[in-house]
Parts: sequence; structure tokens; C-alpha cells
Amino acid sequence: MSEKIIKIGGASGAIIDTELAVGQLLRVPGLNYLIFDYLSEGAMAIFGRLRRADPTAGYAAEFAEGRVARHLPEIQAKGVKLVANAGGMNPRGLAALLRQKVEALGLDLKVAAVFGDDLTDRMEELRQAGTKEMFSGAPVPEGIISANAYLGALPIAEALAAGADIVVTGRVVDSALVLGPLIHEFGWKATDYDRLAAGTMIGHLLECGAQITGGTFTDWQDVPNWEDMGFPVGECHANGDVVITKLEGTGGLVTKATVCEQLLYEVGDPQCYIVPDVVCDFSQARIEQIGTDRVKMSGVKGYPPTAQYKVCLTYENGWRSVCLQPIIGIDAMAKARRQTEAILKRTRTILKQRNMPDWRSTHVEILGGEVSYGARARVENNRDVICKIVVDHDLKEAADMFWREQNAAVMSMSVGTSIGLSLTAPTSFPVTAIFLFLIDKEQVPAFIEIDGQIKEIDIPTAGGFTVAAIKRADQPPPLPAHAAGAQVAVPLIDVAWARSGDKGNLFNVGVIARDPAYLPYIRAALTTEALTAWYAHVFNPGAEQKVDIYEAPGFDALNIVVHDSMAGGINESPRLDPVAKSMAQILLEIPVKLPSDLAKRINKRA
Repeated sequence: MSEKIIKIGGASGAIIDTELAVGQLLRVPGLNYLIFDYLSEGAMAIFGRLRRADPTAGYAAEFAEGRVARHLPEIQAKGVKLVANAGGMNPRGLAALLRQKVEALGLDLKVAAVFGDDLTDRMEELRQAGTKEMFSGAPVPEGIISANAYLGALPIAEALAAGADIVVTGRVVDSALVLGPLIHEFGWKATDYDRLAAGTMIGHLLECGAQITGGTFTDWQDVPNWEDMGFPVGECHANGDVVITKLEGTGGLVTKATVCEQLLYEVGDPQCYIVPDVVCDFSQARIEQIGTDRVKMSGVKGYPPTAQYKVCLTYENGWRSVCLQPIIGIDAMAKARRQTEAILKRTRTILKQRNMPDWRSTHVEILGGEVSYGARARVENNRDVICKIVVDHDLKEAADMFWREQNAAVMSMSVGTSIGLSLTAPTSFPVTAIFLFLIDKEQVPAFIEIDGQIKEIDIPTAGGFTVAAIKRADQPPPLPAHAAGAQVAVPLIDVAWARSGDKGNLFNVGVIARDPAYLPYIRAALTTEALTAWYAHVFNPGAEQKVDIYEAPGFDALNIVVHDSMAGGINESPRLDPVAKSMAQILLEIPVKLPSDLAKRINKRA
């Protein structure tokens, strides 16, 4: 097995990430690849709408024009290869634009496109075949914007083997952006499951950019230089081990804690992390601090893949209007509550007068009143708040009416009401919803385009994964005998790090013990009953209120999954936090009971 090390830099964690990462990472000695993650369920809807308006659009033109164009001469000179899913709904269109940029600069860089994921034009066929939503069992909706299968890493590896210097894709799983280069560089086979799983987890660590180098870290006060955050570099080995680091002298930090937070980010069962090429078990992964800003990951296990791809479909789901009204002065909270009630009553009166149905849904939040904390909110007497009112309706005319009428509150309702976004934002906009289903891999051929040629990629479709193959950890031991003595209640943040993220209509919270000695007490505090009560205010109306807890003993962690809690997910949720970034912050206040002698070991935060 080769002893070479492949250095991969994570240059973008989302379509909104900073453009400074590329120039910084190109200063890393011996860098081999830059990867760019642009896609999410929200981004696919945006690209779908762009392509619907213009069939030649539907991709992130900014990737070619702003993110990498000025760096292309240096990229060629240093022999760095690029892999990006910025192709969105039209990767061949983005590849063509990149070729124009390369030619205009007189460079010699081959650009390949990976496609085949777009199933939008096949949805009537799949509807007739009886396709159902994988959770609710609902039929395929009308008004489809986009429908994309999550492809794997093999097409990327094939494009690199064909000589590509730049590979742009449509919808692939985020981790494939890294796994593809590792398959190519190390010659991993489709049956090297442990290595494929390790490469997948390396991709999972790198694809969120600076979130692994101190971005969104629990101990934010310990992270230097946010303005010059170091972006991650993975020093990847042929056996699947990796060292996560960053460019010396940049901001941020790489510690066991930052790596563990990212490892559990947007994950369900850590023993059954499913991607197209492999099923990963990283519950026993070893995370070791081996130097300043150097953390090693090893010990990931893999199983055969499934025989299906997941498909994410986005579709039109009515019209929405949102108002944000500042209210300032004495009794601002009380004024805000009365004003939101009055606006909704007034607009319902108008709907009746126009013979229109009632609002399909309404949502009210008083920003500044700790609305995210539900019954545990502590703020009551703020003197400046913002009324956020969201209404949904099947008709654009109704949503437009709401926008005009809510402005009238400045004239006839609470004293201290000012103009926030009331007169500057769009009157209404379409609501996007998500529909997920599975499709057999043999029904979704994958292709690459390079040098003017199109090639279909041979993808194993037989699957082979069975849940019974997973070796579940033993039941955790009971609390130590001395736990029955004098106890001290401390907030979870004193004994753990945590990060949360959304995944469709659910969210997860990864909780990592700051010291292995704390883990039994964290586990005792975070029961399903306690968690269900703590998050009672976030479950969707009528939901089962289901919470799952998974063990990750390799790095002293628990992973919590809260189902039916995101009000439709990133595209559809009307909430202040539609992507669950706050859910770990909310949990970090839950009390954990420790023996008094153990509580004395806590290193109190500044």
C-alpha cells in the first residue's frame, strides 16, 4: 500500500461561505486538492427555480466567476485539482463556463462534469410507478421544482482518472467530494468498505469548511481570529487515517473537541451512516490530539452499501408573507402580543370579505423575548422587540394583502411601532417544501463529460447491507457506586461540548464529554424523558415526540435525534432558526448532577 499522503483542503462549507478560503489554502505546502461544498436542500430549490426561468442556468456561476477564476493560474502552476458540487441543477453548464475561463486565461486545465442525478423530467414516470415519501407515505406532489438523487464518489474518481483537473457535479453526497479523490489516488476498490467508510468520514469532516477549525464551536471564546479563520486541511493516508490541521498562522483552532463536534454534525445513527458507496460505523473512531492544531482520526468501520439512492424533491407549496415589526418602549412585549393578535384578526376579516379561505398556517414569534426557549424563557420586560408574523396561503393575492395590511399597524396600533423590513422586503414569496424517497440505483445511470465525450460510469447496484451486520455496543455501565452521595447540579456546558444541525424534518445534537469521567452522569441526565420535556416546544403540532439516543463510545459521546421537530425543514419552516443551529445551545443549559468531588474538577468557563 502506498505511503503517500494526499492533502485536501475544505474551501467551502456552503454556497454562502467566504471567498477568502481559496487563496489561503493555496498557501498550504504540498496541497493536492481543494473541495467545495455548495449544495443543500435549500440550494437545490434555488438552482431549480433558476433553471426553470432559464434552461441554460441552474448552477453557481459565482464559483467560476468569483470564487476560483482569479486563482486558476496559481492552481495550474501548483498542480492542485478542484472538486465542487457547484453544478447544482446544471453541472454541464458550469463546466462549459469554467472551460471558457480557462481558455480566456490561456491555461491547460481539463474540466469534467458529473451528471445523471437530475430526475426532474422523470417524476411523472415515478409518480405512475407509485413512488411514496419515505417517511409519511404521501404520493408525489405537483409543482415540482427539482428532484435529484444523491450520487456517490465513483463518478468523481472516474473523472479524475480520465485526466480532469477540475470536476464539477450536480447532487452528490457532500462527503463524496473527498472520497472521490481518495479512491482515485489510493486505488481503493468498491469493496474496500473500511477504507471507503474512513474516506467518507474524512469528507464529512472537511466538507463544512471552518466548522471543524473552530467555527460554531461551543467554546467560542477560545477561538482566535474569526476574521482570518483557518480552513481545514486533511492529510489523508492510504489506510484511511487522517490528520486534520490548518495553515499555520491563521485563525481558529483544531482540537479533539472541534473535530468531534463536526464528526457528529447532521448525523443520525453513528453506527449506520448511509452514503451511496458504503455504510459507515464511526462510533468507535479514535480521535487523538497529536500536536498543536493537529488531530488524528482512525478506527472507522465500513459495511456494504445499500441498493438504493436517496432522492430529494423540492416542490411549490403555496405563498408566504413575513413581517418584522420593531416595537420600542415600556411594555414592549405586551404591546407586541396584542399587535400580532390584532393583525391576524384584521387580515382574517379581509379574507372573509374577499371570499377567500383562512390562512393555511400562521406563525408568531416575539424576537427579543427568548422565544426559542419555550416555557423556560426568562425575558419579559424587554423595551425593544420585533414582532415576526408568518402567514401561508394557497393564493399569492392573499399573501400580498397581508403584506399591505400589516404595514397599517404603524398607523393604528401600538405606540412605539416602527418600520423594520415592512416596506423594503418582497410582499410575498413562494413556499418550498421537501419530499424524500428512495430509488433503486440501477434506475439512475451516472455519467461524466470530459474532452467532449460522455461516458456512463459503472456503479455497483446490488447493495448488500443488512442492519443485522451492525455490532451494537454493550449497554453502558450503571453510574459509579459513589454517585449516590452528595451531588451538585451543573449546566451541561460545564461538562460537555455540543453541536446541532437539521436534516429534513428532524435535528440532531452531538454531545461530547469534556472528560470521560463525566459521561455516565451526562447519560443519566439526558434520558429520552428529560429530552422530550426539554424540547417539548419544538415538536411539530400533533407529532409523536420521538427522541432517539445513540452511543459513540470511541470518543465519549452521545448523539441525540429529535424527530418531527423542524416544521418542514430548511425551506418550509417559518421559525427563527429553520436549520436547528440553536438546539445544542438550548440543551447546554440542562442540569447534570455530579458527585461533589467530581464537580470540583470542572474548569469553569470565563
